Amino acid sequence: MTTLDQNIVERIEAAIALDKEKPGLGNVDMQKGAELIREVGAILLDVRPPAKVNGENAEEADIPDAYYTPYTDFTNYLDILPKDKTTPILVACLKGWFANRVMGYLEALGYENVFVLGANIEDMIAAHKAHIQK
Repeated sequence: MTTLDQNIVERIEAAIALDKEKPGLGNVDMQKGAELIREVGAILLDVRPPAKVNGENAEEADIPDAYYTPYTDFTNYLDILPKDKTTPILVACLKGWFANRVMGYLEALGYENVFVLGANIEDMIAAHKAHIQK
């Protein structure tokens, strides 16, 4: 194994160790996702590819600290990521497939508090809109 390969393996092992400490290995439901955003100050990354966005993305829906960072172009958005790698990040899509991949990428980059929304991001957008219209 090369030094580079060993470094990657060590980062993956560190990410797995951090995930083991999180309830659900970092997969959260809608309620916990909302708590992460409202109470903990997590940023939300909506990573749906453009073809999967029906209506507004999370950023357009004005969810606080939400960014639309489509999976297919994710590396183009690295500059919006927090400099503090302990900042909580919630990653979301429709079924969790793309969000789980992005979670792995973020953890490989050294982010420690990454979570995946186990619910459909469209439901979170709808709940947010209902909440702010009250």
